[in-house]
Amino acid sequence: MTDMTAHETAAGEVTAAGREWSLDELADAYAYPEGDAVWLRANMVSSLDGAGQHDGRSQPLSSETDMRIFGTLRGLADVIVVGAETVRLEGYRPARAREAFAARRAAAGQGPAPVIAVVTASLDLDFSLPLFTEPLVPTLILTGAAAPAERVRAAREAGAEVVVAGDGAGVDPARAVAALAERGLRRQLTEGGPRLLGQFVAAGVLDELCLAISPTMTAGDAQRIAGGPSVAVPTRFAVASVLEQDGFLFTRYRRI
Repeated sequence: MTDMTAHETAAGEVTAAGREWSLDELADAYAYPEGDAVWLRANMVSSLDGAGQHDGRSQPLSSETDMRIFGTLRGLADVIVVGAETVRLEGYRPARAREAFAARRAAAGQGPAPVIAVVTASLDLDFSLPLFTEPLVPTLILTGAAAPAERVRAAREAGAEVVVAGDGAGVDPARAVAALAERGLRRQLTEGGPRLLGQFVAAGVLDELCLAISPTMTAGDAQRIAGGPSVAVPTRFAVASVLEQDGFLFTRYRRI
């Protein structure tokens, strides 16, 4: 692996030029804000020409360092919020306990691994998959009050916990954030997909974006990192930190 450098910002990041960052250093750099406030961050990757995926998946845009940061963000989170389509396309599995973050999680009063929370209106999911049959902690299903009763029943029979966070078939983003916080899951991480991220942005509940800018171009008509409803006035974010390695920029932006 080639050198990795950090560029100092107003947030005052520590440089690690000439070597790979350790997981502890990455965990410090990406630590959630102190205090008891609920904090929702997103982790996404984008090509230079704005694609959030290639052939329906984000992996072709990623790198080894991107995956280290991906793992670090998971290691810090109480809950990982993800859309059903992303679960299907990316082959989601349960989050695993990692020894590198065990002491840090124990000190923060966290369990050994984050909860996975799947946002879905239809509950069109394969409940025989390991995400539902083998998690360290039960997988959550975030859905609306009008969700199909037979699918809700199937989810519960598979061991998932169904959380109603909307009056209709779909989920209200702000209610989803609040419902997770009520369960003590205040350090929240969403990994998309684009439609779910767009809903969080439109609802004004996204606090931070961790965006890896991949030194690739895809052309085509791939989705951006956020889709769905637009906002009347663009939401402003301020840069918190920037890391660079092998041409990738690993950025953090916080909502102003």
